[in-house]
Amino acid sequence: MSGVKVVANSDREKLKILLAHWVEHNNEHRDEFREWAEKAKILGEAEVDNLMQKAAREMHRSGDYLLQALKKLGG
Repeated sequence: MSGVKVVANSDREKLKILLAHWVEHNNEHRDEFREWAEKAKILGEAEVDNLMQKAAREMHRSGDYLLQALKKLGG
């Protein structure tokens, strides 16, 4: 049984590390979406800008969920 706990604790720590990484990576993508949405707008592509801004908002929401999960694990 003790081997199971070691694996579980190891997996818990790995999950905390992964969640922290995903939160950061998600935020980087969100920022890139916004940057390129602005460029699309300048190019006269208002619909592309709008869609990319929506994608950025969804990335923000998913990042919030990932952060909540990380906090639940004590990270």
